[in-house]
Amino acid sequence: MTGKVYKSTGSWYVIKTSEGEVWNARLKGLFKLDDITSTNPLAVGDEVGLEKENEEEKTAIITDIHDRRNYINRQSPSHRMHHHIVAANIDQSLLVVTLKEPRTSQGFIDRWLVTCEAYHVPAVLLFNKSDLYRKKEEDKFAAWKEMYEAVGYRLIRLSVHTGEGLDDVKQLLAGKISLLSGHSGVGKSSFLNALFPDLHLKTQGVSGWSGKGIHTTTFAEMFDLPKPIAGNSAPNPGQIIDTPGMREFGLVDISRQELSGYFPEMRALVGQCQFNNCLHLEEPGCKVKEAVREGKIAGDRYISYCSILGSIEENNY
Repeated sequence: MTGKVYKSTGSWYVIKTSEGEVWNARLKGLFKLDDITSTNPLAVGDEVGLEKENEEEKTAIITDIHDRRNYINRQSPSHRMHHHIVAANIDQSLLVVTLKEPRTSQGFIDRWLVTCEAYHVPAVLLFNKSDLYRKKEEDKFAAWKEMYEAVGYRLIRLSVHTGEGLDDVKQLLAGKISLLSGHSGVGKSSFLNALFPDLHLKTQGVSGWSGKGIHTTTFAEMFDLPKPIAGNSAPNPGQIIDTPGMREFGLVDISRQELSGYFPEMRALVGQCQFNNCLHLEEPGCKVKEAVREGKIAGDRYISYCSILGSIEENNY
């Protein structure tokens, strides 16, 4: 029997089979001794093999983990030397961004985009809470829209409150497995409630003293898209994976030398630099720095690159 992980609560997993049966399953002990170095050997989206344990109570043992076609990885929030698999076998990543209440930094966005590039997952930026925009936010959105679309990323302006952009996102979700991520408080649960009115997911605002979001989602969970909402008559209208809100996003398994290859605007120029090991800092004959000076690469993106580069351990050089 095979199935897909729909929810992970640490020791138990909710598995849904291709026949639509739902089982509660736990890992066979040997997996905890295997060569799995992440804090979570199984992630939502994983395909697994199952052995029935108690058919009446619908419990099972996970006997094997099928090969992943991709996954999104991050630094473990509890141990910087470990990594945590956010989700596996996904078609696209949707990052919910807010310009206020709370404010998403460009550094957070760019770290996420770098990870998506590294693991070959198409990324889309959803700018939520557009109904709160004033001139400052309108100007920032226009600048970021121009900058990120020039690189090849899609941006959607979204307001769950007014419905702006909601139909565009629904079309984007149809027939795909999508990962939904972002800071706490950016409106992920409200967005899912708009898609799934019957779920009544718990939502909370932003902490008044810190300006940061309050966690409402504790564990990653996958939801099946209903056909009418997806606007899709395909046998599988798609799934969306909700993830706990993140305060920070730390990169793992990315070296200083390869970082520029995950900035699309830099990727084509890397091989043209004077030195093969150019980090695009102070080296002479650097085509990336030349492109920045000429305005072909946005200065803010280059500053973000330098900041991320400085955060990567020297031994990853």
